[in-house]
Amino acid sequence: GAGHDAQMFAPNCPTAMIFVPSRDGISHNVTEYTEPEHLRAGADVLLQVLLARSCQGASD
Repeated sequence: GAGHDAQMFAPNCPTAMIFVPSRDGISHNVTEYTEPEHLRAGADVLLQVLLARSCQGASD
């Protein structure tokens, strides 16, 4: 299901998932394919979240 490992971590820590589109909506299958620009966009979302989280409380 869509919970993946996040559902196991969620009771203990903040949890999020980043989704990127796959061609024809196919996932968890050998025919799954995601365009490189969508992979880059997903990686950029992760980077921005990590940067924002790393700066929280830095000025305290």
